[in-house]
Amino acid sequence: MEAQLFDSDVIYVSGGNTRNMLAIWDAAGVTPLLRPAWENGVVLCGVSAGAICWFEQGHTDSRGDLSTLDCLGWLKGSCSPHYDGEVHRRPSYENLMLSGGIKPGIALDDGVAAHFHGTTRSRLVSSRPKAQAFAIASENNALHQSQLDVDYLG
Repeated sequence: MEAQLFDSDVIYVSGGNTRNMLAIWDAAGVTPLLRPAWENGVVLCGVSAGAICWFEQGHTDSRGDLSTLDCLGWLKGSCSPHYDGEVHRRPSYENLMLSGGIKPGIALDDGVAAHFHGTTRSRLVSSRPKAQAFAIASENNALHQSQLDVDYLG
């Protein structure tokens, strides 16, 4: 398995149940191989569960309701996918942020991808012309949300 991961150009992680995915990776011995593969130039990417798994925390419905999940922790903060695609996603993330139940982070509309070089976010891109992304934090019981620039790829 190590040779296959290290010989890959890209490891693409699809959506699904983030909690189960991380548990299966741990049980199968995949987790300790991913970071060295990444550090050796393998591109790690994904959508939904495959996008949030790299962050410290993810905003997920892996337990049945929307809640916080501790993830791999390679990217600082939290990530919430489907920000415009699921009716309860945005209010849940905002409430978790206000209550201190999740770390400050980034919220991504469907179709938006966050591109990182190492652990530094370098660009946000979208396959949808009006899709948005937001940096979100809470301070003194107030939500601070700022819209981020997203490049539509066409």
